[in-house]
Amino acid sequence: MKGLKSSSPVKKKRTQRDYNMGFKLSVVSQVEKGEMTYKQAQRAYGIQGRSTVLVWLRKHGNLGWSNPVTTMPRSKETPAQKIKRLERELSDERLKNEILNMAIDISDNEHGTSIRKKVLPQTIWRIRQEKQVSLSRSCRLFGISRQAVYQSRQRAECRLAELSKIRPLVENIRMQMPRLGTRKLYYLLKSDFDKEGIKVGRDALFDYLRREQLLIKPKKNYTKTTNSRHWLRKYPNLLKGRKAVRPQEVLVSDITYIKSRERTHYLSLVTDAFSRKIMGYHLSDDMAAEDVVKALKMAVRKRKDQKELIHHSDRGLQYCSAVYQTELTKNQITPSMTDGYDCYQNALAERINGILKTEFLIEKCNNRKDLEKLIKQSVDTYNNLRPHLALKYQTPNFVHNKTLEASLKGST
Repeated sequence: MKGLKSSSPVKKKRTQRDYNMGFKLSVVSQVEKGEMTYKQAQRAYGIQGRSTVLVWLRKHGNLGWSNPVTTMPRSKETPAQKIKRLERELSDERLKNEILNMAIDISDNEHGTSIRKKVLPQTIWRIRQEKQVSLSRSCRLFGISRQAVYQSRQRAECRLAELSKIRPLVENIRMQMPRLGTRKLYYLLKSDFDKEGIKVGRDALFDYLRREQLLIKPKKNYTKTTNSRHWLRKYPNLLKGRKAVRPQEVLVSDITYIKSRERTHYLSLVTDAFSRKIMGYHLSDDMAAEDVVKALKMAVRKRKDQKELIHHSDRGLQYCSAVYQTELTKNQITPSMTDGYDCYQNALAERINGILKTEFLIEKCNNRKDLEKLIKQSVDTYNNLRPHLALKYQTPNFVHNKTLEASLKGST
């Protein structure tokens, strides 16, 4: 809330172990976009060391950072252009004020919103501070008492002090999960809110994050990586009308592309359909079956029972190849594939790809080595820390282990 004074929370000093690859790339991206200088980023996130961010920029940045720019570029507007722009903005603001005043009156009179009653005291106080307008004069113009303004001010200060505790809690979680949604944030922070005495619901948290510009904007993209038109044998879809009821009953697989500044890489994923846990993954420079099958081998090594297991995928060449099918047969896993070219029949695997790419693998790495490190950290965070809506806000690893233990005890 602008105009209100509050003591900002003390930033906690952190060690290098607290900064994972995703956090480093996020800070580098903000600096390179001009949102802040590297020194401002250092202070804003409480990063230890005088030149830690500069080291990250030199290592992971896409610009030359041998001579960093610490000041923002000056405007290229001429005085005449500036005057014309300001005159145009002033005219627009006058028209905007007339429209807003009329909209507020209509809202108060026809819909009973009481905007003027709730907002006016705060506005008058802000005008008093910013424009040096007499409080008595403003109160007289709008027909409200000075006491109402002071009481509104006191309530706002108390609320601001209460809400100021939220931002550090959110930033602490988003160091590891930078694009975690608000509903999952609220679930993870609810106990902290109760402990700190912060009275805020889910919708109020949405409003607070929106004011602080901390809401996550979704990203959408689609690139086809599957070639289904080939002569190799395809297998029927065994998941029609069937839903996994236990861990290690159905594995779903897919391949997605990820770019570094060196080249385009391909990430193969194998996910447990019941728990949404990523069981196996492998990053390669092409989509050869010999590389894709390594993700399956990792998933098989984590298998803890020998019950019936189905492997579901699209009709890509890699999954139909002899190398991949031999590995499935060797481990007594039944193959299942989508019908035709319908990607929605492998929607769960596509969804896991999307979560990793839009919530974790956000910024470009310089090379494959850095990308492999980022993927490893991201998969670990996804499996162990990120709550999943379909799992009633539990983590995939928790649901996988808990249900699997119960299943193994029941079988014995």
